[in-house]
Amino acid sequence: MSYKFDPTVLREYDIRGVIGETLGPDDARAIGRSFATLLREAGGKTVAVGYDGRVSSPMLEHALIEGLTSSGCDVVRVGMGPTPMLYYAEAALEQVDGGIQITGSHNPANYNGFKMVFQGRPFFGEDIQKVGRLAADGAWLDGTGEVSSHEMLGDYIEALLAGLEGIDAATLSAMRVGWDAGNGAAGPALEALVARLPGEHFCLYTEVDGNFPNHHPDPTVPENLEDLQALVAEKNLDFGVAFDGDGDRIGAIDGEGRIIWGDQLLMIYAEDLLDRLPGATIIADVKASRALFDRVAELGGQPLMWNTGHSLIKSKMKETRAPLAGEMSGHVFFADTYYGFDDALYAAIRLIAASARLGKTVTQLRGAMPDLVNTPEMRFQVDESRKFAVIDEVKERLGETDADVNDTDGVRVTSADGWWLLRASNTQDVLVARAESETEAGLQRLMAQIDEQLAASGLSRGAQAPH
Repeated sequence: MSYKFDPTVLREYDIRGVIGETLGPDDARAIGRSFATLLREAGGKTVAVGYDGRVSSPMLEHALIEGLTSSGCDVVRVGMGPTPMLYYAEAALEQVDGGIQITGSHNPANYNGFKMVFQGRPFFGEDIQKVGRLAADGAWLDGTGEVSSHEMLGDYIEALLAGLEGIDAATLSAMRVGWDAGNGAAGPALEALVARLPGEHFCLYTEVDGNFPNHHPDPTVPENLEDLQALVAEKNLDFGVAFDGDGDRIGAIDGEGRIIWGDQLLMIYAEDLLDRLPGATIIADVKASRALFDRVAELGGQPLMWNTGHSLIKSKMKETRAPLAGEMSGHVFFADTYYGFDDALYAAIRLIAASARLGKTVTQLRGAMPDLVNTPEMRFQVDESRKFAVIDEVKERLGETDADVNDTDGVRVTSADGWWLLRASNTQDVLVARAESETEAGLQRLMAQIDEQLAASGLSRGAQAPH
């Protein structure tokens, strides 16, 4: 029996769609059958399954498990929780060969999807296309799998707390931290975690509610941090941490309410880590500030600029054995004493640890960073058939000049004014631009260069595309 997915749901890094329109139980069942077939063909047998707090997640979990078991895989249900708890189950449970988290991440409430891990590695790109092809051909293995449940939360919390081992208890006890779970799936884990942490902790919106009644759970959008900023100001806290809907991306603010962006968090983590692992490679995506790459080098580390995309970064970490990596979007990966997957709760623990070990407050660490002027991530619609072609045209034109171009992922041009970036999104029909300079005038000149290149390809920044 063959099955065809809506063409919009099989994406680069995950499977995602709108419930009742492009995604439903039949899709979940087909995904289970395809994933189980691929896993059994690779010699695997058992899949851990978790889900987030969206209203549609239990329905999709039921159908996914039907698909997995009817193609002969056993399933270990780990229940509702953040995506990193599912990743932890896949890494820590001996009998498990793969994992699937049902999650819409930071998308609106009517979305849902699947993030997958396959024998310890990210499952993305061509893997996801194979799921579609197997379904279209109906080339699924048959079998009968068994279903069991495993309570993961306690073990997961212990693994998080291990990030504070060896740190002076008095320093930790003096810390006062604000937290915002955004009504996402990390809420119950966060409550269990702060109950065990030294110091004073104040939590917002830990009750799981898939309708997100307080604010949208995307900590990269400044207005979603306003409640946390108010809490930190009102209680005079050291800093605040926020999570996205499934707990794999972190947002942070310092004691003065300043946002600490993903690349700035990496600067803090790098300073802490390079004290203990001198010369280590630290990876950041192509959207990150030049200040980060300069700082890693200054601290004696090896900075490596890589493609945007959490699956791509995870793969590069494995290849280079880098102990730390991160993205502007708030995905941070630790592989020194952790498992190398993106876990915002663990990243929060490591922020506490870094502050304690370095003997500086988060506000001091943020305040010491260079004051640069940069644009937010600008996204604009472009026809799907043109988006990669435009980047190639820009590369070709710049190749005939003496511009300093890095083409790791799109085009990143560095000049005396700073740098600008133009890249094609892997997941949407948009181009993404960003620029950074030491001065407002420099930033304007960089933006003019972006506009000039777009115009030469018959485009303009025009209408901004939604996130």
